[in-house]
Amino acid sequence: MEDEILRCDVADGVARLEMNRPAKLNALSDAMLAALQAQLGALGQDRSVRVIVLSGAGKAFCAGHDLGEMQAGRAQADKGAAYFADLFARCTEVMLMIPALPQPVIAEVHGIATAAGCQLVASCDMAVAAQGTRFGVNGVNIGLFCSTPMVALTRNIPRKAAFEMLTTGAFIEAERAQALGLVNHVVPHSELRAHTDQLAATVAAKLSSAVRVGKQAFYQQAQMSVADAYAHAGGVMVENMLWRDTEEGISAFLDKRKPDWAQ
Repeated sequence: MEDEILRCDVADGVARLEMNRPAKLNALSDAMLAALQAQLGALGQDRSVRVIVLSGAGKAFCAGHDLGEMQAGRAQADKGAAYFADLFARCTEVMLMIPALPQPVIAEVHGIATAAGCQLVASCDMAVAAQGTRFGVNGVNIGLFCSTPMVALTRNIPRKAAFEMLTTGAFIEAERAQALGLVNHVVPHSELRAHTDQLAATVAAKLSSAVRVGKQAFYQQAQMSVADAYAHAGGVMVENMLWRDTEEGISAFLDKRKPDWAQ
């Protein structure tokens, strides 16, 4: 377990994934991206897993892409462009997997989350950050505009704030990230694990089938016009209302008792 690049532990319906490359600040190397894709795919098929928490070992959550590997890829004769196209495509696949998973994914963030690491936070459904955490899309500082991290970032925070981060390469503190909508909660570092666990447990205690269909509908309606979103959401609610477990949940609420859900 100690040598695994991505650790996974499942208990009480919550899967904890920990990126385990602390010496490299959990940079998204080729191996890390492959491990994330494989593990997230497996967890997405596991009906016993209700919530996924993603964290990083060591001093930081994730420092983005592995610049050493990127430079080695550039050096490959006649393969530089192909390597980079493949790298960013594989990273995109991982980022797109997260909102597509049936389970909510919570980022547990500390230290720094930079470039593709910040993109990873923005791609998660929720995020809890330790006080003192810094967020940045600072590729511009080394001459590389964070174009792919920009996609997730601009779907989390206001446009002008995102553009300032992208063009100045400046960090923002956890409290600013919360105010902008990049993270849900900011807590003392000593309380980070407990707070994230409590949030995960709260979600895991809900009817999992309702959360799954709700997450899917959440992202689907966000891409629609208001009228189409209401039509789509209405259909989802009709289906949801007809479930046996939903009927039981309503009855339990009216009877002031705990629901006896089958799922």
